[in-house]
Amino acid sequence: MIIDAQSVKNTDTAALKGYDAGKKVSGIKRHIAVDTQGLPHAVAVTTAEVTDRKGALLALTRCKPTLSRVQSLLADSGYVGQPFAQGVQEILGGHVTVQIAKRSELHTFKVMPKRWIPDELVWSHAKRTGVARSPLRKGDKLKERVDAQLQSVAEDPALIRSFFRHLSVAYISDL
Repeated sequence: MIIDAQSVKNTDTAALKGYDAGKKVSGIKRHIAVDTQGLPHAVAVTTAEVTDRKGALLALTRCKPTLSRVQSLLADSGYVGQPFAQGVQEILGGHVTVQIAKRSELHTFKVMPKRWIPDELVWSHAKRTGVARSPLRKGDKLKERVDAQLQSVAEDPALIRSFFRHLSVAYISDL
């Protein structure tokens, strides 16, 4: 799970607003925790003077029943400190780890080796061995040719196993 906050201005007539001195914004602060796919799981809106740590703990407390499967919480340097990590563990359980991304690590770039995913290997094999080898003739249908090629792959268990043993196959757990 990833957590962050955003300070935004609100109208002059708003009943509740505060001042975030760090961002120099008078208004509210939105706290949100999302999963690795970007789906929100915990949300809280506070006045802007509430710290990121305090607002995050509020959001996690409000949505605690739906967060039982969380194993790790990622945050930026606004959430640094042992009291925050202890608060997260009290709310979500002692098994949850809190990881803080350091600013110097956020702006690094590393070249990753090209890796293949098994379904890409299947399509590559289908193109090499049948679908793209000969041009379509009048009356031929590409869908039928692709279906026939994929059916032949499905009927060859040794070929399917070879896709998963390929040296360049990457699994999400490997990255």
